[in-house]
Amino acid sequence: MALNNGLEMIEWLRKNFNTIAPTHALALKATRHLRKSEKKYLFSEDISLMRTAEGRWYEGLIYEMMILAASRCDFVKGVIRKGADAPYTRHKISQNQNGTFYSNYGDIKVRGNGQDLAEVDLLLIDQQNTVAFAEIITSPTDLKDFEQEIVFKKRLIGYLYGQPIVPFILVSSVDISRNAIVQRIMNEPDSVLIVTSSCEEIKKTLNPRDIRYRPRKPIAHPKLISLGDVSPKRPFDYRELHDQRKERMIKLMDEGASCEALTAPDDVPPIVKKIVFGAFHPPAIKYLFECTEIKIKGEPITYEEVMKRFSKVIFAVNLPECRPILYFRTRNRKEYYKMVPAKAGGFKYESRRTPHMAGFFLWLESTQPSLGTRKTRILLDYFVENKMKETVKKEPSKKSRKPKKTKKRRK
Repeated sequence: MALNNGLEMIEWLRKNFNTIAPTHALALKATRHLRKSEKKYLFSEDISLMRTAEGRWYEGLIYEMMILAASRCDFVKGVIRKGADAPYTRHKISQNQNGTFYSNYGDIKVRGNGQDLAEVDLLLIDQQNTVAFAEIITSPTDLKDFEQEIVFKKRLIGYLYGQPIVPFILVSSVDISRNAIVQRIMNEPDSVLIVTSSCEEIKKTLNPRDIRYRPRKPIAHPKLISLGDVSPKRPFDYRELHDQRKERMIKLMDEGASCEALTAPDDVPPIVKKIVFGAFHPPAIKYLFECTEIKIKGEPITYEEVMKRFSKVIFAVNLPECRPILYFRTRNRKEYYKMVPAKAGGFKYESRRTPHMAGFFLWLESTQPSLGTRKTRILLDYFVENKMKETVKKEPSKKSRKPKKTKKRRK
């Protein structure tokens, strides 16, 4: 039986991609996608900086290899331009942006109401105009949320391009075929895994002097397609979908529905990943501090301190896990403190949100106080109290806990 919906394309790539050797010429060509600092860090003794630059370089290498593979494969209609090949003109981020865009560095983004919903490492198109995407990784660690991320991207791309099937390619520089998370993803018939030589092995062909002055220039190729030439079949208004989902959740909570009912499938497209319920009025902030403890960098903070140091407190929930998040707007700087649930209960400081995250920062800035004490009580009952009860149920008793085994550090 013949394959369809882009599956021929990814199956051909699974079987034939590794016939393209990552030669010195290709490894050198991939450095054109790096910024000046990244070229410098590619051979840095600082492991953290080197690994980041190495991941960026490896992503560029797979892109170059994919262009070569596309030229040999009739199933591939085109590879979407990215990196140094992306158009130089950029769109200034605004809250009305919905769809696909290039970042300032040529990365491929899907935005909703100006915020980045997802970034994909590669996009390919087959002869039937089916859109497939690829993720490129260089480490077997940090795969905890990877499966959920892939599921969301398939759902998002499928919605945008009207595809019931979204072919997916996972390219890795380490053999992750035995990883349980990867195996679950690969059990899906629309997913394939490609394992290449390690970054260390390929990088041995490079000399730091060779890459220093490599220009960042776009190339011409018959199978390179600009992102703007592949228009989504289903344009969307993300803010409208967000508000529909929010109002539906509020209605269900007012009716006393179960937590499970809040995220049950319905007719609203499941591409909203965060609900911003609104900012608290001062009495609601006071009620929040009466109900839960909040720590900033390990130190508890009081209601009086919050009112002095912050101008706004926003309540949001990540979907589909319904994880509550608080955003505290500082008075003296343009930034928000992101507060997440602590294992022992309450909330703790995790990180900052600044104008660098332009789309989401603008969304937070436009969020005005709308949550009174009654609404706050309901939100805390559903997303804080219930979550704590679930955590207690999952947490094993101290008597049944086994001593942790010391893990060997990966080299």
